[in-house]
Amino acid sequence: MRITGDGTTGGIPVRSEAGPYPLRGGAGAARRQPESTPVAAAGGEPAPEQVGYRGPTACAAAGITYRQLDYWARTGLVEPSVRPAYGSGTQRLYSFRDVVVLKIVKRFLDTGVALQNIRTAVQHLHDRDFADLERMTLMSDGATVYECTSSDQVVSLLQGGQGIFGIAVGVVWRDVEKALSQLHGERVDTGETVVGHNPADELAARRNRAV
Repeated sequence: MRITGDGTTGGIPVRSEAGPYPLRGGAGAARRQPESTPVAAAGGEPAPEQVGYRGPTACAAAGITYRQLDYWARTGLVEPSVRPAYGSGTQRLYSFRDVVVLKIVKRFLDTGVALQNIRTAVQHLHDRDFADLERMTLMSDGATVYECTSSDQVVSLLQGGQGIFGIAVGVVWRDVEKALSQLHGERVDTGETVVGHNPADELAARRNRAV
């Protein structure tokens, strides 16, 4: 899809390995089909889709401030897909995909990509399946954001001779996965706390036992 910032649509361009796939926002954007029902991982551990993350945890994993998180939620840029805030006293709950998107939004904003383009990129990321995200690269020249799914498409953009910024979504995915593995989550079905594994905490515990 192509993000132009003017809100124009015109349907979805045909995919081609010959060049990058420009993102386009609006009603012509494809909608992601509902994902299959999550199943528990081996050993009784909840699947990633079964775990939500509260605001402070999402901020820590995405590298953003709580003020940014709150503003993006209130303006509809990145809303929590697991549980929104219902009045005072309720906690937003973000999915793993949400946290990946938060980190990508932060990187786009830091490089000066237009907000309208970022909004369309966010919608595109939410519309795609997990398998698509892991091999996707988002490229931007500041005015347009492109989806690239092959190295040839990336090279095609770079050969244009203009400044290009790229985000390998799979790399961001793994960075967030590593960060969240050391933080606490919450089971969507039961509300039970899912304790993260922090190697530093385990090392400290071993030292305490040795004393």
